[in-house]
Amino acid sequence: MNVSTRQLRAFLALAAQRNFTRAAAQSHLSQPAFSALIRQLEESLGLRLFDRSTRSVELTAEGREFEASARRVLEEFEHAVAGMQDHAARRRGRVSIALLPSLAAGWLPQVLAQFQAQHPGIELRVADVLSEPCIERVRRGEADFALAATRAETPELQAEPFCSDDFHLVCPEDHALARAREVRPRDVAAWPFIHLSRTSSVRQYLDAATHPQAMQSVMEVDQLATVMGMVRAGIGISVVPRLTLFHFQAPGIVTRRLAWPGLQRHIYLVRPRDRSLSVAAQALCSAMLAQRPQGIQRAARGRRSAAA
Repeated sequence: MNVSTRQLRAFLALAAQRNFTRAAAQSHLSQPAFSALIRQLEESLGLRLFDRSTRSVELTAEGREFEASARRVLEEFEHAVAGMQDHAARRRGRVSIALLPSLAAGWLPQVLAQFQAQHPGIELRVADVLSEPCIERVRRGEADFALAATRAETPELQAEPFCSDDFHLVCPEDHALARAREVRPRDVAAWPFIHLSRTSSVRQYLDAATHPQAMQSVMEVDQLATVMGMVRAGIGISVVPRLTLFHFQAPGIVTRRLAWPGLQRHIYLVRPRDRSLSVAAQALCSAMLAQRPQGIQRAARGRRSAAA
């Protein structure tokens, strides 16, 4: 059976007008072309939908039953088309992203505020998790794309460089390292140190850059806000990426850029390799790429914590 929406619209026009001439005019068709559509529809269904005479056109019993179904089918079809047009125009849609907590808390909010102002009908979901969970969410289809500190190149996933992040010492302003001419790994290792958990990309980059130098670790925590509290209390010092420095904007805290070999974090945009992004997801991805954090900027020595 091959029934077209054009035939359904012609059928509903004739059911309403009960006249071929008026129905054809309403449909912007010649009467022979309109009559052909009705005939083709009846042939496809194997049913007579109208009783015709020289003076009237009336629905048959089957035609009356078909009318409600035809109207419902057309309404659903037009609703589906309108929905897809809204998606194409970025008026509707849903986007789910996963990214590192440091990016989610500091850089992302302003990007999303601008995106939502331009596309208020797009629903956004954000998972602020570590790199491995970020990548796993994309792999399982729970996130459209992710920003992670791991270059996930697999048969399922592809990754491209997104931005780079240098590292900074954070310490109280009266600490000896706040005024030191140079800060080397062995200088930092001489002082009580607040570590982030071993599962974090920050810890992994720092361990690689300081190996085999042993740090004088006094505490291991999961949250940067906790690092800030411990440093401010004088319990220890720490080393964190530039993109997290908004956590350390407080009186009495100093940040210093560390130019240690290998101490540079790379963030990657991870997406599925075998499926394209939806229109809404591509729009957000493009917005994030256009507003990605700027490249590594050298901070003045001894400068107090400032926004990147």
